Amino acid sequence: MSEPRVFLLPDLGEGLTEAELVSWHVSVGDEIAVDQPIAEVETAKSAVEVPSPYAGIVAELHGKPGETIDVGKPLISVTPLSTGVAAPVSAAADAAPAPSPDGNAASSMPSGSGRPDATPGAASSAAVASETAAETYREEEKAGSGNVLIGYGTPGGHGQARRTRAPKSSVAVADRSDSAAPDLSKEDELALLRTRVPGKLGAVISPLVRRMAREHGVDLGDISGSGDSGLIMRRDVEAAMKTAVPAATPEAAPEAEPVEAPSGPVESAETQGHDARTGLAVSARTPVRGVRKAVAANMARSRSEIPEATVWVDVDATALLELREGLKAKGAEVPGLLAFIARFVTAGLKKYPELNTRIETSGDGSQEIVSFDGVNLGFAAQTDRGLVVPSVRGAEKLSARELDTEIRRLTQVARDGKATPAELGSGTFTVNNYGVFGVDGSAAIINHPEVAILGLGRVIDKPWVVNGELAVRKVTELTLTFDHRVCDGGTAGGFLRFVADAIENPQGLLLDL
Repeated sequence: MSEPRVFLLPDLGEGLTEAELVSWHVSVGDEIAVDQPIAEVETAKSAVEVPSPYAGIVAELHGKPGETIDVGKPLISVTPLSTGVAAPVSAAADAAPAPSPDGNAASSMPSGSGRPDATPGAASSAAVASETAAETYREEEKAGSGNVLIGYGTPGGHGQARRTRAPKSSVAVADRSDSAAPDLSKEDELALLRTRVPGKLGAVISPLVRRMAREHGVDLGDISGSGDSGLIMRRDVEAAMKTAVPAATPEAAPEAEPVEAPSGPVESAETQGHDARTGLAVSARTPVRGVRKAVAANMARSRSEIPEATVWVDVDATALLELREGLKAKGAEVPGLLAFIARFVTAGLKKYPELNTRIETSGDGSQEIVSFDGVNLGFAAQTDRGLVVPSVRGAEKLSARELDTEIRRLTQVARDGKATPAELGSGTFTVNNYGVFGVDGSAAIINHPEVAILGLGRVIDKPWVVNGELAVRKVTELTLTFDHRVCDGGTAGGFLRFVADAIENPQGLLLDL
């Protein structure tokens, strides 16, 4: 048997730096094929199956179900079969490429691996080789890749994986202490970058560089990459760190006043299983991870960064509900209530585009409002994994029936844990139908980095004045929470009133249904 190949957890896209190992599909000693699913992992976006880029015998599983694995860390080791499989790449200094049939040395490593040459005298050509590999990878990304799942794939018509593991030097770097900034060579950086999502060369960076930025509080959205095609490199993050405002020195922090220790013996809270503050027994400790971790981080960022305000209005939805009942009586396919609201929202955003924007802050602290040519309408969906927000792309182009179809499809894939990062992270405005939980209203938290969210309460019978007379009507409450930086109350109120009027008089906007 040859030396095992170590497959690193690939970049899962959309800035994700870790994943929770849900289950293994293989065991040590199993024989596996290229692109065979080996494990299921859960990220902050969705649950995905990870296929193997190698064929061979499973030598080691790096992790147990329930553990969190960082991108770029070992996931599985595979020993290539002794026959029918190319010899594995060796990092030993005396390893030499096998001769090709024409007498020239030929490496068994797939093109684009970025591994430094192991033979004497080859180091001088490492830079040229790595640049050639990088250019080859860029061309592959432009042309697409067959069998791509989460950032790597196989070339069409071949049974060999296109992406291979990073060289041992990269594995060693990944295993270093997180507190130390990794010192990567150009070849190592190119090797780690092989696990990017195809077509996102300028947006996705090395997991180690991403971790470095996260630990030092550097916003990657504010950095212009100096690498090829705008790729963000380690040197770019280091430059941003130098220009950042230095943190307050320990001397500047006020001293905490001493607290008098209680008299008598103090029992160990950990030993006794009791909470030291309340004295109550601790029934469970649940790690904050996966979707819940992502939601917590996003909500905290929204509250800390966005100066939000909320406006609300009660709406008579009787006409809309009567319209739906009339369509049902005719045997027509009737969209759900949320699809009708979505249709009204997209029309309202055309009239009040300020609410379909995003605030971006540059490195010098200046801000600009980014407007979009189109609406990706997100909607909050409750799943077993937590609250997620899939989005209907190009929602302004869809009729109510088309919106209903797409909302139902996205809801199902979100509940199945199969929604893609693009489906969960591309919204420009969000609608939250919390009325399904039996509540009337809510001052919702804006889904950062969006600037507004519309909430819809339950529809109930209420007394309502119609033409000067009291009547019982179907009433709901709409709430709009908005970022006060992008607009004032007049714009927010105008949008909310537009949607409310559309609900009360739906025929005009629903000619196309």
